[in-house]
Amino acid sequence: MDYLKSVVPSQLVAERGSNLVVINPGSANIRIGLAQQEIPFNLPHCVARYTTVGNQGPKRHVQDQMLNSQITTAQHMEREKAYDIIASLLKIPFLDEEVANNSFPRKMARVDGYNPPNTRKDTAFSWANIFEKKPDSSSASESLENKGANMESVDQHETNDKEASSSEWKYRQFICGEEALRISPSEPYCLRRPIRRGHFNVSQHYPAQQVLEDLFTIWDWILIEKLRIPLSERNMYSAILVVPETFDNREIKEMLSIVLQDLRFSSAVVHQEGLAAVFGNGLSTACVVNMGAQVTSVICIEDGVALPTTQMTLPFGGEDISRCLLWTQRHHQTWPPIRTDALTKPIDLLMLNKLKESYCQIKEGELDVVAVVHSYENGTPAGSHKTRLTALNVPPMGLFYPMLLVPDVYPPPPRSWFHDYEDMLEDTWHIEFPRRTDMSDGLFAGVNGGLSMWDNFPVFPTKPKREEKIGLAEAITSSILSTGRIDLQRKLFCSMQLIGGVALIGGLISAVEERVLHAIPSNEAIDTVEVLQSRTNPTFVSWKGGAKFLAFLILVGMLGYIGRTGFAVGFMREVAESIRTLIIFKRRQCVT
Repeated sequence: MDYLKSVVPSQLVAERGSNLVVINPGSANIRIGLAQQEIPFNLPHCVARYTTVGNQGPKRHVQDQMLNSQITTAQHMEREKAYDIIASLLKIPFLDEEVANNSFPRKMARVDGYNPPNTRKDTAFSWANIFEKKPDSSSASESLENKGANMESVDQHETNDKEASSSEWKYRQFICGEEALRISPSEPYCLRRPIRRGHFNVSQHYPAQQVLEDLFTIWDWILIEKLRIPLSERNMYSAILVVPETFDNREIKEMLSIVLQDLRFSSAVVHQEGLAAVFGNGLSTACVVNMGAQVTSVICIEDGVALPTTQMTLPFGGEDISRCLLWTQRHHQTWPPIRTDALTKPIDLLMLNKLKESYCQIKEGELDVVAVVHSYENGTPAGSHKTRLTALNVPPMGLFYPMLLVPDVYPPPPRSWFHDYEDMLEDTWHIEFPRRTDMSDGLFAGVNGGLSMWDNFPVFPTKPKREEKIGLAEAITSSILSTGRIDLQRKLFCSMQLIGGVALIGGLISAVEERVLHAIPSNEAIDTVEVLQSRTNPTFVSWKGGAKFLAFLILVGMLGYIGRTGFAVGFMREVAESIRTLIIFKRRQCVT
């Protein structure tokens, strides 16, 4: 006990984090790893499943590709208008304006723009190996032992020579991670993304049961292949689930059921992503702006408490910037004459994301660069096309002018599917929940009593999660001003925190500060804004905060150590005094 009184959280995580798994699921990627790791595995959150020839209906390369909408004429006109507004701000030619006195043709190499050193930016992706040895083949044992190495080293054109019906080789039943995105559309596989736009990807083409099965398959594969934790040993591990604010109650409960019942963890903790980000950077109050691949969310944190009424969700993210990059280049006729389809060819989206990460930034003036673009056709080796990309500072400005991005419209899941009687974010520690007949054992919390210290915490009215059709600066300003207190507003405007992969775009911090300052109404007595520098990689800061939070759980006795003296309560008040979104589920309470 004396040791726990004096130990620092980072030391505790390093010593006892070997059996604690932190899971941070997102729409496009999932961050997962042991708490003692410095950085997690950051993997595409998808699975490609083998489809047999006998399946009815037209072949789909992507499970939900039938939901993609076509851009309307009105949206196209609004996009062009947004481009011209951005062009005037960046002091570059308008969309259809010819550059006067320019002796360089559009496609001539001219390396005078931003060209950051990146040894991987021109590397082509290779097609994934879709075959594996049959268990009854003579070399099966050796093949299975070296399976991981073989999957990375064997080129697709070599495996194409192997027939799936041969005596030694067969199709892999499912493929997860980046490999799933590198499967040729000509192969008998269908890509599934269980989470889209911050919610379970439930639709008439993707039933809820399939979504849950795919989530389990992806997470189980990562635990086995990346973390080397077999199913038989998971009862010795605990998990913390760092969930985005976009998820609804039933989605959180279903994920908890997967973690406890299917993946067989001994206990699990749910933590809010915004709170975890603040904790990961050592802050207590901040306006957290989470810019992911498909969704951007804003929420304010005060003294370790998330303010639900400040939450806002914007239906765009990094992937929309990548698709806008493609549209911009095609309009300027700088894109090679190749068939690039980011919606039905996932490998093309991989390439566009890499180009965006390598070259896009926000700065004034023309921003051109010579780059190599790759074409991927029907399983053949990638073709290389050297070209000059232009207006690379325009796509990221779509964060402030979302009509430039024109997010693809996916019908939302039926709201009745998300209906629930309980609010996962309510302060309900002292309440004894009756068992519901329509609720499986794995979803029943079974919390008997609570901690008295939670009784004094405020309970905020819940607000239905909604998507806003405004720009990033307006969303941040509206979120902070909704707190209604000038002292807190001033503090939050000077404590903005950008997290997520989009936060790595060059020049974004200064752009956010400038646009937010202009978005504040003139009648507000606020004249200073500041974005705080992240102490760790913005992509992993929420995951890191979840890992640090496990030290707090160990000290207060929620993961095996019972706090019987005052030091536990003191630590809670100092580090996470009012984290009311904390929910503890222990397996022995969930399974009867």
